[in-house]
Amino acid sequence: MRGYLSTNSIDNCRAGKQNRLRSIESIKKMFDFLIELDTKFFIAINSLNSPFFDKIMHTISGQIIWIPYFVTIIYLFFKKKNFKLVVFGIIFIIIAVGLADFTSVHAFKEVFRRYRPCHNEALKDIVHLVKNHCGGKYGFVSSHSANFFSLATFSSLFIKNKIFTLFAFLFAVIVAYSRIYLGVHYPGDVLGGAILGIFIGTFVFYVFKKIFKLK
Repeated sequence: MRGYLSTNSIDNCRAGKQNRLRSIESIKKMFDFLIELDTKFFIAINSLNSPFFDKIMHTISGQIIWIPYFVTIIYLFFKKKNFKLVVFGIIFIIIAVGLADFTSVHAFKEVFRRYRPCHNEALKDIVHLVKNHCGGKYGFVSSHSANFFSLATFSSLFIKNKIFTLFAFLFAVIVAYSRIYLGVHYPGDVLGGAILGIFIGTFVFYVFKKIFKLK
C-alpha cells in the first residue's frame, strides 16, 4: 500500500511538473508572438518616412516642445483664480512627470532591458533614424510617452475642459508616434509608457485632490 501511494505521489509530481512546463511554454509562445507582432508594427510605421516629416517628428520629440506646452498649461491653471491651488497644482504636475520619468527608467528599462529597435542587431540596418540619434540601450517603456501622458492626465483632471483634454491626449499620442517614427521605440514601448503615465497622473492627482479636499 505504501509503495502504491509513493508511486502515485511521484506520478502526481511528474504530472504537475509537466503541466507547469507546458504553461511556461505557452506563456513564452504568447510573448514571442506579441514581440513579433510589435516588431512588424514598428517596421510598418517606421518605414513611412520622408525628409519633411523627419524635421517635424524630430522637433516634436525635442525638449523645446515642452516650453509652449507647459506655458499653455500654466496659463489655463491660473484661470482657476486660486493662486495657492495653482502653485501647488504646478508643483504636483512636476512631481507627476518626474515620477513617470523615474519609474519608466528604474522600474522598467533597467528591469526588462529590452533593446531599442535601433540597437537591435537584427533590425538596425533597416531602421530609419533621424540625425543618427538612437538614445540609450533600452526602450521599454518609453519615457517620452510616460511623461507626456502623465502630464496630459493630471492637467486634464485639474483644468476640466473637454477641448483641452482632447488636445492634451492628442498631443501625447503624436509624441508617442514620433518615437516610433524616429526609430527609437517599438509600439509596445510607447503603449506601455502611455499606460504608466496615465496611472501615475491619475494617482498623483488623487493625492493632490485628497490633500486640498477638492470635489
